Amino acid sequence: MHDSRETFVNHAFVAGYPIKHSRSPLIHGYWLKQLGLEGSYRSCEIAPADFTDFIDTLRSGSSGFVGGNVTIPHKEQAFQLADSPDELSRELGASNTVWLEEGHLHATNTDGHGFTANLDDRAAGWDRCETAVVLGAGGASRAVIQAVRDRGVKTIHVINRTEARAQELADRFGPAVHAQPFEALREVMRDAGIFINTTSLGMDGSAVPDIDFTILRAGGIVTDIVYVPLRTPILQQAESQGLVTVDGLGMLLHQAAPGFEKWFGQRPAVDETLRQIIIDDMANHA
Repeated sequence: MHDSRETFVNHAFVAGYPIKHSRSPLIHGYWLKQLGLEGSYRSCEIAPADFTDFIDTLRSGSSGFVGGNVTIPHKEQAFQLADSPDELSRELGASNTVWLEEGHLHATNTDGHGFTANLDDRAAGWDRCETAVVLGAGGASRAVIQAVRDRGVKTIHVINRTEARAQELADRFGPAVHAQPFEALREVMRDAGIFINTTSLGMDGSAVPDIDFTILRAGGIVTDIVYVPLRTPILQQAESQGLVTVDGLGMLLHQAAPGFEKWFGQRPAVDETLRQIIIDDMANHA
């Protein structure tokens, strides 16, 4: 792939369906301007039936894109269509970042990186704990579980109302991961240093269960991967009980950086100016 610091202008995309609310163009546009790079990043609304053709055109080089992001509902298909998915993608069965090298389509998944980099930024030392509690066993939890395990957290309890869903993740990610029914939540939280919500609890006005976060170990952290609203009902509960909380916006910002480097040749920084740009955009579209 050509380095955009030379005479070449690179173009990248985010593909999803729907896509109009994606903030990725804002993020990458900010970095292109900040770093003084020529190039572009734009959203592409691609229906599921058209995604294979979109990838074929990308691979052929005729699209003009050097790579891009892939979001809902195309992550699994992006993994399946890639010529060279990496180990992270293979274990997850999903990719969110693709790029071309000599006609071959490479793929990775940066969601886990985004999650841990956000915690490193906002709650440094979070990974010194030995036990984590993950609420939810849906697709969003996979990259989180993988990343927390890969950072060396020894015990990860996955809590889900349907315990069989949680067991599927334990089977996928190995002996560090333990499936638990919702009724076990209080028990497993007693040894935990971090509580991670990967569900949409409270997002649609639904009731949020009362959770006693004070039983987490001293210095325990509560985080939510949802970032709209920024202070989710789960985080509000934890804050009211005096816990350190980390919102999910940083995960969105940090997961974008590795792809930008692949496409445009420079590693961008996640800073407070970018964070505020996205917060202002969310307020304008509330």
